[in-house]
Amino acid sequence: MADNNITNGRMPVIESPTMTMRIASFVADQPASRVIFGAGSLGRVAEEVERLGATRAMVLSTPEQRGQAEDVARRLGERSAGVYSEAVMHVPIETARAAREEARRLHADCCVAVGGGSTIGLGKAIALESALPILAIPTTYAGSEMTPIYGLTEAGVKKTGRDRKVLPKTVIYDPELTLSLPAGISGTSAMNAIAHCVEALYAHDGNPIISLIAAEGIRALARSIPVVVREPGDLAARSEALYGAWLGGTALGNSSMGLHHKLCHTLGGAFNLPHAEVHTVILPHATAYNRDAAPEAMRAIADALGARDAAEGIYDLAVDIQAPVSLRELGMPVEGIERAARLATEFPYRNPREVDYDSLVALIGQAWHGVRPS
Repeated sequence: MADNNITNGRMPVIESPTMTMRIASFVADQPASRVIFGAGSLGRVAEEVERLGATRAMVLSTPEQRGQAEDVARRLGERSAGVYSEAVMHVPIETARAAREEARRLHADCCVAVGGGSTIGLGKAIALESALPILAIPTTYAGSEMTPIYGLTEAGVKKTGRDRKVLPKTVIYDPELTLSLPAGISGTSAMNAIAHCVEALYAHDGNPIISLIAAEGIRALARSIPVVVREPGDLAARSEALYGAWLGGTALGNSSMGLHHKLCHTLGGAFNLPHAEVHTVILPHATAYNRDAAPEAMRAIADALGARDAAEGIYDLAVDIQAPVSLRELGMPVEGIERAARLATEFPYRNPREVDYDSLVALIGQAWHGVRPS
């Protein structure tokens, strides 16, 4: 091997005069959850709560998924402390405070979160202050269950952070629980998972293992989700999509977020826009924004999608699954474009390409109109 070190803008890289592959120096520090994956695995929830040493598990859900939460509570039997079904998008601080108080009132020693990012995010908000262990049972492809990332919204501003104590201790992936997920929500939830993979591929603190995981996640989701949307009852496709979501969450949890996630957090918190749909709309434009600054990542994304160009391939996949492609469709007012750009530049996430106000106004404007990036 050559002994000369070069830099790619984030860390030294060792090059070989006889090989085209370059391996950068990196640090890998990957916390892990226990994962139970497979159809019917919900049947193991009681033994997994027991494995955590818990005797009073509070089961969390949204109001719409209370039925599933009550089913889990029945399965837990005497280990269930009760059901709290008030989870909502973006985890408003008021909801988090009420849930923490309910956990104290019930003397809960564990949270079982049944649902998508809203419910698992509420579990994280409880764990952040109490250190209660979380058992997550995802029913969407959001991926929050595999990350130490939490988010809380207060006064229209969503703030995120990282803390390992909010990472679920155990995750039960049962694809049968996703069969009732409507096709439209399935599609945008999967695009959210693809976004996790995309940003992991150009994260400043990424590493080769996470890049492999992220690329495989994109491949699995791009293969499976068109089938899921056309044939929602296809359990094999649902399983592959859930596998891709697991990989996407793992990739996000072990790398930093960039411009895409900053914009989605800003838009969701400021305008109360639906989380997965915002990810779907913003992702091709954020990818195009970073195209020239992260060429290796763009090649990996395009290859995983089977597309000529990463940004165009993402947009075309969204169109193929009949997902929304414009912020206008989601109800964002056009006069909010400049406000969103200003908020996103105040505390920007580290990104391959420098972020500035005028460029973000243009990016958000294109996303508002839903034009295909070129």
